[in-house]
Amino acid sequence: MTVRRRLAAIAGLRRWLASGIGIKRWLAVVFVGELGLALGGAFALRQLYRDGVVDGPLQAILFVATLQFLPYILRGLILASLGVGIFVYGSYRVLQVLMGPYRSEGDEQPLVEVIYQKRFLARGPKIAALGGGHGLSTLLRGLKEHTSNLTAIVTVADDGGSSGKLREQLGVPAVGDIRNCLVALADAEPLMSRLFQYRFPGEEAPASLAGHAIGNLLIAAMTAVEQGDFEEGVRRMNRVLAVRGQVVPATATPVILHAALRDGSLVEGQSRIAKTTEIERVWLSPEGVRACGDALAAIAEADVIVLGPGSLFTSLLPSLLLPEIRMALAASPALRIYVCNVATQVGETDGFDLADHVEALEQHTASGMIDIVLANNQTSAAPFEDGRRESVRLRWPPAGPRPPRLVLDDLVDPASPIHHDPERLAAAVIRIAEREGAARRRTRVARTA
Repeated sequence: MTVRRRLAAIAGLRRWLASGIGIKRWLAVVFVGELGLALGGAFALRQLYRDGVVDGPLQAILFVATLQFLPYILRGLILASLGVGIFVYGSYRVLQVLMGPYRSEGDEQPLVEVIYQKRFLARGPKIAALGGGHGLSTLLRGLKEHTSNLTAIVTVADDGGSSGKLREQLGVPAVGDIRNCLVALADAEPLMSRLFQYRFPGEEAPASLAGHAIGNLLIAAMTAVEQGDFEEGVRRMNRVLAVRGQVVPATATPVILHAALRDGSLVEGQSRIAKTTEIERVWLSPEGVRACGDALAAIAEADVIVLGPGSLFTSLLPSLLLPEIRMALAASPALRIYVCNVATQVGETDGFDLADHVEALEQHTASGMIDIVLANNQTSAAPFEDGRRESVRLRWPPAGPRPPRLVLDDLVDPASPIHHDPERLAAAVIRIAEREGAARRRTRVARTA
């Protein structure tokens, strides 16, 4: 064993005693039991030696085994050190044997780190995140490193691409955003995530599979296995991918997104609305669609609710347009954070500044729905390379009697300046939650009591 590996092994043994794993108390109980057995054996040997029950060579062996030739203090120190060393090593090996079958083949992460991570994440804040598209999966990818008490409530209004085809052919709600969120939260092997995201190429695949993502097909298949229960099918897929937290659809009913433009014209379908400009208002059909029970439960139990980031009209608002979701948000004592996009959305939010985003959100829900707005502080006056997007300008406050509080932070992904960085975004949300979440929850509970 090299020096580096010896040092790593020693560090691993120290890690077992770190705060948060919850193993020290049980090691202490085992140690007390072992100590009792050892003392009993020691007293028996000592009594045998003193009473002279044994003599000859056996007496000499007992004399050496009980260290009678050493002073009492030195004898105790040697035996105690030897006992503790054997106890710790044996306990470590037992844990390795017990946990070995549950670790993935080729997983080189130390066992103590795996257990510590699980225990740490289990004590994280309860967070419900609403939205869809690339924005929500980015947020989830960062948040899953801070808590496993995480629920993604995903829009199902998409009607384009593979999701649109499956929706038309099988009558299931849109599954594309759900697939992306499942992959973002998955603890499974990277190969499984790549498989879930694999899309059959049109020129090589049969016509029935062309353009479909494997994950979309699996979700649709799991729904069929569960006798058409879409909500249960998604629950099952959470287990298949060993998701850290849970992904739930906003509703199990296929819904259609509609938009009214400022010129009075109407547009139907999420894929078409995403390409339009001058959106005045959006709504869903059919009316009165029921929200999923898991989504409502997650909102009611949450410490923090995060809205966005993502396309304002086509990813975030479709979930908030469900009456039960809106009522659950209004009744929740949780801290409600809206994460504004880094850049404007082509067509959908061309020219929108920060206040425009918040005003549109509150016009479709209710004033006072948002407690805090989290926005990027790294803005640029010049358009991005594609010439069609620009940084969301920080005009503040929006119209209204009680504007939310604004928090600015560096949230940009250095590799993609039009998107959030998962780690920076999650860290900013957790800082806000730790600083203001508990106090805001107590205040809101007191008001409703």
